[in-house]
Amino acid sequence: MERVFNFSAGPSSLPLEVLEKAAGELTCYKNSGMSVMEMSHRSKDYEEIIFKTNSMFYELMNIPDNYKVLFLQGGASTQFAMVPLNLYGKNMKADYVVTGQFAGKAQAEGSKFGEARIVASSKDKTFSYIPKLTAADFSKDADFAHITLNNTIYGTRYNYIPDTGSVPLVADISSCILSEKLDVSKFGLLYAGAQKNIGPAGLTVVIIREDLIGNPLSITPTMLDYSVHANNDSMYNTPPTYSIYMCGLILEWIKNLGGVDAIEKINIEKAGILYNYLDESKLFKGCAEKEDRSIMNATFVTGNPELDDKFVKEAKANGFVNIKGHRSVGGMRASIYNAMPIEGVKKLVEFMKKFEIENK
Repeated sequence: MERVFNFSAGPSSLPLEVLEKAAGELTCYKNSGMSVMEMSHRSKDYEEIIFKTNSMFYELMNIPDNYKVLFLQGGASTQFAMVPLNLYGKNMKADYVVTGQFAGKAQAEGSKFGEARIVASSKDKTFSYIPKLTAADFSKDADFAHITLNNTIYGTRYNYIPDTGSVPLVADISSCILSEKLDVSKFGLLYAGAQKNIGPAGLTVVIIREDLIGNPLSITPTMLDYSVHANNDSMYNTPPTYSIYMCGLILEWIKNLGGVDAIEKINIEKAGILYNYLDESKLFKGCAEKEDRSIMNATFVTGNPELDDKFVKEAKANGFVNIKGHRSVGGMRASIYNAMPIEGVKKLVEFMKKFEIENK
């Protein structure tokens, strides 16, 4: 069977050449005589893998030396608790911008441990836009401020970085990590589940400024203390070894393409192809405000739920899978992460044009 074009929001498609390389090394990695899945995480062979993957994050994202890259587990959802447990300080206050379902979950989790103030929300328009914020909108006495840089479900993204003054800015970048250039120095902490853009499920990457490590709340469990993982090179316990290995292969793939600069240009081109058609179409309509459209997740509808279902069904029959919108909003969503080739987006648009003609 031929491979399909997988538009899943996550776990998502992986680069074919990465899968092929992993397949070639599956039963025997280099001269180790075993699979990476079988290796002790304390072995020299595996330490080489994890340390190289770590260093490639610094290289590709231009991460300053005063930041730590941590390889954790539990997904971004665990970070909803881990961030406040480690960053709440003397004021026990944080500011949250709620721009979607996951941003809302982060705020709800933060409210369990301290005051989690909602600075702004786009719920009034079904999260179809990103609020415009200035430094005056944020509390000067907050211990941190939290945003979700790209909203997977609703197809929106920040096209600017909010100014929070001296308050550390935290961002969930699960669905946009390494998709475009990002000035890490503007953030106190970044976190991402790997399964959308940088690997299979099981790995969570945290990039944290060193001065924010080491002062967790007294109730913080050992495994949720950033300092424990930072002091043990992300190997306090057994890390998600194979997911880290796969992540390393994807970072190599990005580097070979020309780095983040190159992948950003490709991603902008892919999104442009799809959005240009949506703007011209008489049948399909984009859901997000134009200026806040995500280049990773494009959401759209026909305006007729039955026709939406027909489109999803016929798309699948034609090799375009996982294009149904999130269960909470319906419609369609095409997730066009780094691994989605331009060819996949062009063929999807061709199919959409054909569907539009047949369903006028």
